[in-house]
Order: sequence, then structure tokens, then C-alpha cells
Amino acid sequence: MRARYRRILRFASWYLAITWWFELFLPRIGLVKIAERTRSKRMQRFAKGFHVLAADLGGLMIKVGQFMSSRLDVLPPEITKELEGLQDEVAPVSFAAIRAAIETELGMPLERAFTSVDETPVAAASLGQAHRARLTALDAADTGLDEVIIKVQRPGIDEIIDVDLAALRKVGGWLSHVRLVYNRVDMPALVEEFAQTSLEEIDYLHEAASSERFAAAFPDDDRVSVPGVVWERTTRRVLTLEDVTAIKITDVEALRAAGIDPAEVAPVFAEVMFDQMFTMGFFHADPHPGNIFVTSDAESERGWKLTFIDFGMMGEVPTSTRTGLRKMLIAAASRDGRGLVNAMNDVGVLLPSAETTELERAMTTLFARFGGMGFAELREVDPREFRDFAVQFGDVVRSLPFQLPENFLLIIRAMSLTSGVSSALNPAFNLWDSVEPYAAQLLRDESGNLVQDIIKQAMETVGLAVRLPKRLDEFITRVEDGSVGVASPGLEKRVARLERSTRQAVSAVLFGALLIAGVLLRADDAVLGTVIMVASVAPLLHALFAGRR
Repeated sequence: MRARYRRILRFASWYLAITWWFELFLPRIGLVKIAERTRSKRMQRFAKGFHVLAADLGGLMIKVGQFMSSRLDVLPPEITKELEGLQDEVAPVSFAAIRAAIETELGMPLERAFTSVDETPVAAASLGQAHRARLTALDAADTGLDEVIIKVQRPGIDEIIDVDLAALRKVGGWLSHVRLVYNRVDMPALVEEFAQTSLEEIDYLHEAASSERFAAAFPDDDRVSVPGVVWERTTRRVLTLEDVTAIKITDVEALRAAGIDPAEVAPVFAEVMFDQMFTMGFFHADPHPGNIFVTSDAESERGWKLTFIDFGMMGEVPTSTRTGLRKMLIAAASRDGRGLVNAMNDVGVLLPSAETTELERAMTTLFARFGGMGFAELREVDPREFRDFAVQFGDVVRSLPFQLPENFLLIIRAMSLTSGVSSALNPAFNLWDSVEPYAAQLLRDESGNLVQDIIKQAMETVGLAVRLPKRLDEFITRVEDGSVGVASPGLEKRVARLERSTRQAVSAVLFGALLIAGVLLRADDAVLGTVIMVASVAPLLHALFAGRR
């Protein structure tokens, strides 16, 4: 384990030194062209070196590589292409070790727990391994399941994760002393978020509970299915699930052979992921192709459904963050640069002290030039135009104090994988085509909520207006009865003026509330909206003329 720890740190320190030399030192002495000319080869060497490191060590290094391979939005193809192989298989553990782990966890011989277990693994991942099996007749009668998948934690993975996290914390500490990094992100906090997610991922009881919670979020939804959990054969290190193996979502040829159009799968997948992140607030944070099947289903409206598996990495979006994300989605769909920056402030991506004028201008320019383009269209853009814009935009970004709020790493990962999987299904897929109708629905929902809030406030104001004269009369009566000592002889006239002024103010507020509610409702219900707008005239007249008597 010491050798493992030292190997990770040697790799990180070497490439951090190379990056410092080429990206920071050489540009300062006027040799920026050398850095630019060698950048592509350096990226390739780094990616190949990390691929070898992760494949040899396994553990969390695979997870780090998977995350980097999914960041098509910020990492160059030299890195993402090289690391995408880490999404699938790693070297399997011997079946003898798997048998011993199952029997230890379940407290019984393997033959007693299952009728049969396939010794060849279905999948070998960085933290666990899966095998097909059949339940005993008694368990099958109790659960209604027969064929299952046994997911077994890799022996010794707890210790491996501890070492990997220690190394990552060390690297995070190094990066926290780099101004370019610490001005924008709290690296130690980011590593701790990754650590928490990783520790939850190796707790199979937590994964089983997340699976059932995810299924409960899609009741009677013919777009989504989730495998059932066999709780009698599940522990912290062994998870037994219904076997739902079907067509891998990015297996385009198999989809076509089954009569399923891949281009129709992409928008449905994107829509389901949007529902999780922006509406439900509980989402699958690792939707890579190996974790999603397309299952034929004659009862479904489309003839197929999406089957999600592996719920070890889940994310939750707090209500405040979800509201900000919804605003970001609406702003992005409407190409509103200022609205997007405001939403980023709401989410907490930008510190309150950030001066955002230049960022707003840059986002507006970005939307004007590239907004609405799909990946296929973006490939046709002159690379020099991308480079020029990246230089200008990069200067703005580097000047701003960015930070990553809680769970934002998982949100970014899920969004990146959603875009990547959708593009693999259909190279011409344009994420905007899915964003815009979804954002339009969110906008209608937000408008409805706004109308409800306005009507509620208006009713509260009316209630205050109704109660206020009575309360003022009671106050005046108490003054006349002598129960309140008052030094001013003109109090009654002043109270009368206050009463008239208050009623006028209430009428003005009520007029504004009714007018805005009418305008918003008129888009969906012309008759009701018009009636409310006409009704607003009465409080307007009262506000204007009641005080002239």
C-alpha cells in the first residue's frame, strides 16, 4: 500500500511540474508558442500515462479516469478519447476469492444461497464484480424472481480506497496552494465530496436503498425501469438484484437490429435525466453507457424503456440549488447571458463579490455565435474561431472567483455523460432541442407559481384592508374612552388621514397584483386573464380618487 501511495504521488507531482513549466513559466518569458506547439502531445502522454496507472492500480484511480473521460466540455479529446476505455472492463478477481467473499458475507455455503452461480463475471468494475446466478426455489417463490445478478465488493477494496483518498487529499493540498486553483475552487472540499461519494458507493445497503428510492421517483412511468432488490441475499458487501441485462444504450447496431431508432432514444434519455436533476432533485450521477440498458417493452408507448442499474453514485440537489439550476436552464434555452450569470450567482458558482459585467458580455457573445449548435455543427466551425473566443473568454473566467457548491461535481458529471451518451446515439443530436421544450415547461411552471404567489399576497393584502378599519375604530374608541393616554388633540383627524392613505396604498398594491396576474394568466387562459385585468380597474380608481373627498 505504501508503494501504491508513492506511485500516485510521483505521477501527480511529475505532471504538475511539467504543466507549471510549459503553461506558466514559458509564457512568462515569451515562449508561449513552444507551449502551444507541444500541448497536444503532452496531453496525449499524460492521458496514456494515467490510463496505465489506473489500469494497474484500479480502485479510485479508475473512478478519477472515468470522470476525466466524461468531461468532453472542458478537457481536450486527447485526454477523453484515451481514457474512455476505463468506462468498461478492468481485470476480474478470481472466482475463488469471490466465492469466499459471498460465503463470508451471507454466512452460508454458496450452494445453499443460490442454485447456481456463473463463474465468469458479467462485469468487472473498479470497486466490485458481478456474476449471474439463479435463486433457490424457496427464494424464487418469495421474491417472484429467478435469474439474478450478484454484485460482490472486491476483496481488500476498503484499504485500497483509504490509500487512494490519502493520496488524492495530498494532491488536493498541493493544488490548494496554486493561485489559479484556490481562487476558483476549494480543492480539499472537492476531494472530500469525492471521498464521501466513493465511500457510499462501496456500501451496497446504501445502493439498494437508493435503487428503491429511484424507482419510487418514477411510478407508472413507461420510460424508466429499475431492477428489483433481493434483500434476503444483500449485505454491505454483497448485493443481489434482478437480472435486467438488455441492449447497452450506445450499442447502435443492436438497437437497430431490435427495431429501435437510436435517434429516438437520445431525447428520451436526456428528458429523463433533466427530470431527475431539475425536478426531482435525486439523480443517477454515473449514467455512463454501461449503466443503462434499452429494454424492449410491448406495453410501453414507444415499445422500449430505459433500464438504469448501479445506484452506488447518486446525487441530491438541495431545493435552493435546484431553483438556481432551473433558472440556468431557462436562461440557457432563451440565450439570456445576463440571466445565466444571475442564475450562477443563485446556485453559488460565483462568489458574491464577483464583478460579472464582462462575464455577461462574454456569455451573450457565446450564445449569439454558438448557441443552439449541436456537436456535428460545432465540428464545422473554424478551429481558429474557437481558439480566439477561448482566449478572450478565458481571460474573463480567470479573473472571476468561481467555486463549486455542494454536489456540483456530480451534477457536472451527470450532465457531461448525458450529453456524451446522447451524441453517441445520434451524432447530429442537439442538446438544445431537448433543453428548449423542457425549459419552456419549467418557465410555464414558474409562471404558475408566480401567479399563485401574487394571488396569495393579494388576498393577504385584502384581508389586511378589511381588518384595518375595524382595528383603527377600536383604537379610536379606546382613545375616546380614555383607556389610552394621548397628548395630541388632533389624533382623530390624523388617524382618519392614515386610514385613507392606508386604504389607497392597499388599493394600489391590489391593482398591481391583479394586473400582473391577469397578464400572466392570459397566455394560457384568455378569458380568465382578461376578467382579472378588468377587475384591477376598481382598486385603481379607488387609489386615484378616494383621497379627494
